[in-house]
Amino acid sequence: MSGHGELEENSETGEGFSPGVLFRRYRTPLTAFATLLIFCLVGYAIMQLTDEVRYDDVVEALAETRLSSILLALFFTALSFLALVFYDLNAIDYIGKRLPFPHVGLTAFSAYAVGNTAGFGALSGGAIRYRAYTRLGLSPEDIGRIIAFVTLSFGLGLAAVAAIALLIIADEIAPLISVNSLWLRIMAAAILAVLGSLMVLGREDRVIEIGPIALRLPDSRTWSRQFLVTAFDIAASASVLYVLLPQTAIGWPVFLAVYAIAVGLGVLSHVPAGLGVFETVIIASLGSAVNIDAVLGSLVLYRLIYHVLPLLIAILAVSATELRRFVDHPAASSVRRIGGRLMPQLLSALALLLGVMLIFSSVTPTPDQNLEFLSNYLPLPMVEGAHFLSSLLGLALVVAARGLGQRLDGAWWVAVFSAVAALTLSLLKAIALVEAAFLAFLVFGLFVSRRLFTRHASLLNQAMTASWLMAIAVIVVGAVVILLFVYRDVEYSNQLWWQFEFAAEAPRGLRAVLGITIISSAIAIFSLLRPATFKPEPADEEAVRRAVEIVEKQDSADANLVRMGDKSIMFSEKGDAFIMYGRQGRSWIALFDPIGEQHAVQELVWRFVEAARAAGCRAVFYQISPALLSHCADAGLRAFKLGELAVADLRTFEMKGGKWANLRQTASRAQRDGLEFAVVEPADIPEIIGELSAVSNAWLEHHNAKEKGFSLGAFDPDYVTSQPVGVLKKDGRIVAFANILVTAAKEEGTIDLMRFSPDAPKGAMDFLFVQIMEYLRAQGFMHFNLGMAPLSGMSKREVAPVWDRIGGTVFEHGERFYNFKGLRAFKSKFHPHWQPRYLAVSGGGNPMIALMDATFLIGGGLKGVVRK
Repeated sequence: MSGHGELEENSETGEGFSPGVLFRRYRTPLTAFATLLIFCLVGYAIMQLTDEVRYDDVVEALAETRLSSILLALFFTALSFLALVFYDLNAIDYIGKRLPFPHVGLTAFSAYAVGNTAGFGALSGGAIRYRAYTRLGLSPEDIGRIIAFVTLSFGLGLAAVAAIALLIIADEIAPLISVNSLWLRIMAAAILAVLGSLMVLGREDRVIEIGPIALRLPDSRTWSRQFLVTAFDIAASASVLYVLLPQTAIGWPVFLAVYAIAVGLGVLSHVPAGLGVFETVIIASLGSAVNIDAVLGSLVLYRLIYHVLPLLIAILAVSATELRRFVDHPAASSVRRIGGRLMPQLLSALALLLGVMLIFSSVTPTPDQNLEFLSNYLPLPMVEGAHFLSSLLGLALVVAARGLGQRLDGAWWVAVFSAVAALTLSLLKAIALVEAAFLAFLVFGLFVSRRLFTRHASLLNQAMTASWLMAIAVIVVGAVVILLFVYRDVEYSNQLWWQFEFAAEAPRGLRAVLGITIISSAIAIFSLLRPATFKPEPADEEAVRRAVEIVEKQDSADANLVRMGDKSIMFSEKGDAFIMYGRQGRSWIALFDPIGEQHAVQELVWRFVEAARAAGCRAVFYQISPALLSHCADAGLRAFKLGELAVADLRTFEMKGGKWANLRQTASRAQRDGLEFAVVEPADIPEIIGELSAVSNAWLEHHNAKEKGFSLGAFDPDYVTSQPVGVLKKDGRIVAFANILVTAAKEEGTIDLMRFSPDAPKGAMDFLFVQIMEYLRAQGFMHFNLGMAPLSGMSKREVAPVWDRIGGTVFEHGERFYNFKGLRAFKSKFHPHWQPRYLAVSGGGNPMIALMDATFLIGGGLKGVVRK
């Protein structure tokens, strides 16, 4: 592919190196670094707030929690998650869709179970919904509206609940946080005033624009109903922690306000699951009224009951559907398919959670009675080794968690080995029965869902993204904070590193932290400094020949663009399918769906995304069909509507009837003007290639245009002579032509290059189209692909995403730059069926940048795009 240096320079550096450009380019790593910094500050704050607290006091307070309190906490957890399911039900109702309750319930429950536990990257609630709801037939636009509805309703509802609580009980909260009650009421009133203004300004479906953010609130009935759901959810989840706290003078309304603020700050911090941030706010607020050791014990139980338990229940529910594969009932089969989409993410979250558990347990002391028992039966080196290795196995589970979410078979094996080994070592190091039970549950889930992990990819070749590196760093920092908290009374000395005794708990924890820090640093360095494992190169003649053989056996006529030889080609492992793609700037852009056998599609999507990521680039799929969306969702890509493809049914195409009157008149006029149509077969094209070249050059000069590429063909003799060409002649001279792209399957035909002499009669384009369609119908082809109308069919509903609203505005008012409406109007003459086409972008990438890179790739750089 020629000109890549120019293209990359224009795309990546054309804007200079202003702070805004640099921030947009490095936003993801900068956000990850800021999150880590916040967590470090939170860790320091916790150490200061718990200065008088000792680990043994926390353990004692934890043990004194009453069974009735735990049962109440379980009850309120169930109520909270029931309310969370209604978030999705209301969102689906709001966008005018209907889905079976079991599917929505399982998806929503799993999304919140995973999001509450991890809450970043592929382990976020939005990513879980995207994977499940695509399988249920919802479009990316619909799923985007659901995610926006859920997010907005929770955020606004949380703010409203906190403000109302502050306004009512400011006098009781003020002493807890040392702030004047008047200021609290003023702040609460300001929040409610802003929310009220939003409601007033957003009535009657009006859009509210706040800087770059555009909001369109639902109607008052939907908003009121959802506010009640959100308030009920927050009240129930707050009650989970409230009933776990010891008897205190703090009333439930006061605690509700504190809890809402803590949750909000945890979300805003971007720390996974708000870990540390939430605890800091609770401790700082309640520390003066409740013993801090009791608060810490309650927080540990709260995390277990409200965060861990739902994840285990979700895995158990999906495992039950997997174990009942023999059930033939359609509903059971449908739920099982949804479960299959969710299980890898559920197991990924559990593996991450148990990895953290192993790491944190390595820096906490073993109960004295357990150590005494072990000392009677095991030698010290075995206990020391088990303790150290279990922490490293925890880190292995954290790394494997990412691969599990991507369905890697290598990650499955690593997770199984690590879990089984850690299970054994947990008994050898501390007789940790709870740890062993959790690990056994993970092994059970992995074996039940073995069939889902079939992707043959090396775990070592998976570059860790910034969000995963941030998560690992947060875990390591958390382990250090816990170590310092637990052994704050142990004076540090260099001798600690070399103390090996059954009672020497601090040295064991110190060595474990050192081990995971060294290995984590090595993983980070390997991920950040590793060279690109695959560099795209233009396809050679042999690769193009193999690709053409595949194209001939399948249905897509557009796939013949591989004959241009200007794109790289990635073949499937069996060589029976391929992706053609190009690189522009930091985007690897795949053209169309993978071509070839369907069984290879998922593998190719994953391989392409991984190769782009390994090269430090974003993966982009351009002009893909709805059929590919579920595979893109599995690979962590987000889809955005690009336009609509016009496909005419040749089986019903005939120039009769009133709706074809205009085209009949155009064809008759063209024949009266002396135009003659003929199809030239590939073997005879070399005889007229000179005439075709003259027409092409005249067309380019007349339109002040240059040859395009990538998704459009260029006038290259080898390309033009590879397929039939339809020509129009006037007085024996060729005045127009179009190359006809077909495959042996005869499912569809299309055209690519369409060139006219400046003196071609008016209406020649319509006449050429009609004649080619009649020729293809006579040859037995079923459909005619008229190409895509960019930005056509964008949603105009009141809940349309920002991308659709921008695209719709450009479509309606962008005639100065491109004939969007005219192109659709021309294709509409042939009464086609309109099929949506999408742009899919990986890693939360900006779709505008990806679309701009695709435009540069097609146009031959910035100059080509500006020129035409």
